[in-house]
Amino acid sequence: MIETASPQKTALFDLHVAQGGRMVDFAGYELPVQFSGIVAEHEHTRTQASLFDVSHMGQITVSGDDDLTTLSALEAIFPGNLKNLKPGGMRYTVLLNENGGIEDDLIVTRPADGQAAKGTIFIVVNAARKHHDLAVMQLELGGQLSFELHEEKSLLALQGPMAATVLSNLCDAPLKLSFMQSMPANIKGIACQVSRCGYTGEDGFELSVASGTAAKLAQVLYEDERVQPAGLGARDSLRLEAGLCLYGHDMNDEIDPVSANILFAIGKQRRTDGGFVGDDAILSLIKQGVKNTRVGIVFEGRMPVREGAQIINNEGKQIGTITSGTFGPTFGAPIAMGYVPAAMADIGTPISALVRGKSVTGRVTQLPFVPQNYARKPGI
Repeated sequence: MIETASPQKTALFDLHVAQGGRMVDFAGYELPVQFSGIVAEHEHTRTQASLFDVSHMGQITVSGDDDLTTLSALEAIFPGNLKNLKPGGMRYTVLLNENGGIEDDLIVTRPADGQAAKGTIFIVVNAARKHHDLAVMQLELGGQLSFELHEEKSLLALQGPMAATVLSNLCDAPLKLSFMQSMPANIKGIACQVSRCGYTGEDGFELSVASGTAAKLAQVLYEDERVQPAGLGARDSLRLEAGLCLYGHDMNDEIDPVSANILFAIGKQRRTDGGFVGDDAILSLIKQGVKNTRVGIVFEGRMPVREGAQIINNEGKQIGTITSGTFGPTFGAPIAMGYVPAAMADIGTPISALVRGKSVTGRVTQLPFVPQNYARKPGI
């Protein structure tokens, strides 16, 4: 008999159980899929502030001689424009293979001045890919840089329009940070790294903290009645309404960032100059165009069109696949993302999908489904 490893527990496991969280195995961790209910948690995040446990994500420290040297070396494997990151700046980018396929998507952060040793850079990667990503980085850059995966750290995400107000009562980070900026903070004696970012489309913060103090930090945040726990279910419906990709679903190592419509993950100058793993394939796709592309789709009726459903043409022939789909609680209709031939990607193009053997009618629509509410300047 083949034994499978038991899922790991995050530092908030006991707190989740005490709060009535329905626990599931996700990416090798026991995490709450919901507490009060997915729709209720989704709507609370849209109007107040929700706390998500994202401690399964990989937190990696990269070290080199100085910041510019480290960032320049990382540009050999990441196509994002990293060298121009200012202290405290963050950048979303991807790790590619030689064919231009996405091995993972991730966020690179240059610490604020004086926060970390010279040449130190922070990277947050997806849970299921963290050991893979670490191995790739060590293989490609191990002779120039050193890497450390921090299993002893936790990551909490405070998300929603009231997140900045809640956090401003505990530290000054909301008054200093705008979207995709980061700084250290001390919250009632708890040292943490506060980053103004998230995966819900709402304003919010991710707080990296030592696992030993993670539960205490969560309880401090819960002292504010506007903060409620939320699970993976609401996180997924929120990110889909925001038009955000989920690795392993909307993108993988056979899908390139041009087809995935995340060209912003590649620095503007690098789209012509290259200089990163997979650049030949990517530059060719940018120049020649792609065969299939990711689009947003709104379907008629109320029935969700889930991941894996076939997208079909008028003759009933499959022309694409749904990669994410649900009923959008805020949008008020079934929404989905999927890949269709580039010629069918124009807004308003009729789209049909098979659900339980029956054709469901929809149309290509603009992404995101619900406007993103990121803070473009510091403040609450």
